[in-house]
Parts: sequence; C-alpha cells; structure tokens
Amino acid sequence: MINVAVARIEHAMIEGDVSFTSLTGSFVKTVNAATTITAAANQLEESALKDTIKENCQDITLRVTDSIVSFQFYDKLSQRMALVSKTLSCLTEILKDNDKTDNIEEWKNLQNLIRSKYTLDADQDMFDAVIRGTPIQEALNIAVNKTTEDDVEFF
Repeated sequence: MINVAVARIEHAMIEGDVSFTSLTGSFVKTVNAATTITAAANQLEESALKDTIKENCQDITLRVTDSIVSFQFYDKLSQRMALVSKTLSCLTEILKDNDKTDNIEEWKNLQNLIRSKYTLDADQDMFDAVIRGTPIQEALNIAVNKTTEDDVEFF
C-alpha cells in the first residue's frame, strides 16, 4: 500500500511538471510578445497612444514576473513531495525486513535521513515538533508561522 502511495505521488508530480512547463512557456511567450510590442511602439512618434502601449506592456511584464515569483510554491511543493516519496520508499525497505523493523537504530537512521533532507528551517522545525510528539496541527502551525516570519527563504 505504501508503494501505491509512492506511485500516486510520483504520478501527480509528473502531471504537475507538465502543467508547470506549459505555464512557464506561456509566460515566456507573453513577456516576449510584450517586448516585441514595446520595441515596435518605440518606432512610433511620441504620442499618448505610444505611452499607453508601452505602459501596458510594462504592466504585462511586471504581472508575469510577479506570477513567476509566486510559482516558487510549486518548486517547494515538488521538493516536499519528492521527499515524501523517498521517505515512503525508505519506510517500505524497513518494513519488508523483520530484522530492520525490530531494530531501533534503523528507525533512528530513517529519522536522521529524513531530517537531513529538509532544507527549509520551517520544515525542520515541523519535523522536530512531530518527532517530539506535538500534534500534527500544532506542528503545521509552527511551520506556517516560521515561514511567515521569514521574508525570503532559500531552498
């Protein structure tokens, strides 16, 4: 059943990547079109119409840029889902072998491996809270609050 969950996660990520690639291509084409229109407008004589065209093209470019920045959530989501998939696969390996299942060191090693893969402070804090026995909703609140506190987090 865990392998079924891993397969579903992987399938969802593949589909998401296809959509993300399509959206990214559309954004690039939109910015390129705005750049082409601006270049053509620059050939026009000075006028209110020329200014309106250029301002609207700048607005399009800014909105697309803002949208691309907002899509950083997808990168975070993909990284998190890949980690969940990897974690479930590692868990399956432990559960397949009774010697590993009964070995506390195997479980500690799995926990250490999982934690080492978290690159965001918020994710590490949430992981630590769950391991300490904090209820999931509280641990999620810790992560959400930590993420909100940080203006920019590199991952």
